[in-house]
Amino acid sequence: MRVLYLLNISNPDQLSADSGWIFADLLAPALADAGAEVTVAAPAAAGDARCGFHQTKVPGTKYRARFSADIDELVALIRAEKPDVVVANQIEEAPAIRTALLEVGSDALLAGYCHYLPFSFSGGGQLLLDPSLNDVGLGRPVLLAFAAGMAACDRVMVHSSTAASWVSAAAARMAVDLGDRLRVVPAPRDERLVRDPVTACRQQGAAAIGVYNHRLYAHYGTEQFVHLARDLVASGAVHLQVMDLFGQRRAARTGLDDSPERMRDQLAALPHVQIVSDRGDRIRYRNLLADARFGIAPFRPGCPWSMSVIDCQGMGLPVIAPRLGWLAEHIDPELCFTTPAEAVALAERLATDDEFHAVHAKRAHASTADFAPDLVAGRYLEALS
Repeated sequence: MRVLYLLNISNPDQLSADSGWIFADLLAPALADAGAEVTVAAPAAAGDARCGFHQTKVPGTKYRARFSADIDELVALIRAEKPDVVVANQIEEAPAIRTALLEVGSDALLAGYCHYLPFSFSGGGQLLLDPSLNDVGLGRPVLLAFAAGMAACDRVMVHSSTAASWVSAAAARMAVDLGDRLRVVPAPRDERLVRDPVTACRQQGAAAIGVYNHRLYAHYGTEQFVHLARDLVASGAVHLQVMDLFGQRRAARTGLDDSPERMRDQLAALPHVQIVSDRGDRIRYRNLLADARFGIAPFRPGCPWSMSVIDCQGMGLPVIAPRLGWLAEHIDPELCFTTPAEAVALAERLATDDEFHAVHAKRAHASTADFAPDLVAGRYLEALS
């Protein structure tokens, strides 16, 4: 099977902060191991030496990634690669890809991956536009482009059962009949970030470290985390390490949304909160996680998946999480909270109760076993067959 994987990268200067790139970098070699011929078309190479690479332009903004597909480039690429399958990681590009396949006369299967959902649902079932994609009222056009992408695909892939439920509901509201085209295929874990929790050592006498390793966008609920952080560190039993995953961003990105910089400054001003950076180095990132006692999930309502949560769990770190979205599906119910007081109680128990921590460290580690890249590659190829 010849697979052409079309990957949008919004921040090529900080690839370690781009979950779509990390996903492709882990998945492409696993697909090659399974016998597929893979070419990645992206602004930066992903995979290993067995994977082909075609360099594409950086879209500039998240809106250009959804509205500025180059059909001439797609036609040339499809003619050159002669794929059996084309994967659109930016599903909004699927209509343009379908147009290119038509022009070439290719019967390649077109699969769209719903890596990011531009909507979520309230507890009452109301469809809510993602605020990160709703500048100057663009949220509804993005939603319609997402629906058009689903309609153009032979397969529609999502990360989780939660995402499948949301995508199915959104498709039905926009008169897109998914039929039997929807598949749940989770993202692979990074095997470099897997550690048997039994081998973890606790530093006696030191405050337990809670790690927050998510992007600091406002739409991730970071402001709620800022308020929670004050409560978490109040007793002194817990200190926090907050990952600065972006570093210095391009003006085009900060111009659209400067919330990561503002949130970072607010967190840096709190006592017992340290801002840390992995500097794009996965070994340094692993070491930062290894020093932590537990992880903290984001407050993002439309969370269909969190690679950062999986990173923590693979390292044997229990993760406390608000009871919403995929987090409520995946995180152990004992570690989900609805109020700040519950979150503080969980954090302090994980910090001080070794037996409670050991039980949940083992559960966290085990919860990622099905996300090994070879297993995910098998599910991926099954979905494409």
